[in-house]
Amino acid sequence: MRSDLIHHCFTTFKDTSPLVHNITNDVANNTVANVLLAAGASPAMVHDINEAPEFVQLAQALAINIGTLTHTTLQSMLATVEVAHTQSIPWILDPVAVGASSFRQQACTELLKFKPDVIRGNASEILALAGMSSRTKGTDSGDSVDRAKEAAQQLTQYAKVVVITGAIDWATDGTHSYSVNHGHPMMTQVTALGCALTALIAGFIGANTLKTEDSNSNSSSLLNAATTALCYYGQAGELAAQEAQGPGSFYLHFLDALYNLEAQTLIDHLRVTSS
Repeated sequence: MRSDLIHHCFTTFKDTSPLVHNITNDVANNTVANVLLAAGASPAMVHDINEAPEFVQLAQALAINIGTLTHTTLQSMLATVEVAHTQSIPWILDPVAVGASSFRQQACTELLKFKPDVIRGNASEILALAGMSSRTKGTDSGDSVDRAKEAAQQLTQYAKVVVITGAIDWATDGTHSYSVNHGHPMMTQVTALGCALTALIAGFIGANTLKTEDSNSNSSSLLNAATTALCYYGQAGELAAQEAQGPGSFYLHFLDALYNLEAQTLIDHLRVTSS
């Protein structure tokens, strides 16, 4: 991916300061809000079915995370994504532990009917979402990113972009694909950083979505935006790890890194390849 495209996506996100509507899990709310604020976006945590479908019309993007799924939250999710889909508001699905229960699998089947712009999950989640065998370990992945690439390609029938996160992240729109070699192992030791990444990608796609009827152009814009978010997030993790003594201090340094990381620093340290 060209560095000028990453620079454009990054600066557009910063200049836009998008409002991201999150229906996320109970564990993640605080971290998601802090990450979005540190990055320069505006978080909203609006869950109830009596207001979420109305509120989403104010947002630049919607992030759906099924981590602590209940029947009540699922009904709110379905009503809200229907509005987002109808109003062309970009939305992202994080199918947390989708392979762990039939309830989660059925919930995602219903959500996929409303065509998320982006799906973001670990390798096991992407495999399970595509109906392929996986070695899920609750919310953790027991599969490699490489093993899930075929499943990700299949899921582009539902979403314009599919992102697999792991040691080396991979994003595809079904035609073009990028590998992003950024991040640090300590990022897996802090609860909800994966959930917060989903919300950040939502902010990037909301800020960078082209208002056009050209689906190929829009898909390319979404892929560029999602890839830029992965680079930004991963580099912030690397910077935080240089200062951290453990997961607690890592979280604080990570928020600071998101707040302070500048476009030129991002470009100077890019490790992104077409794949």
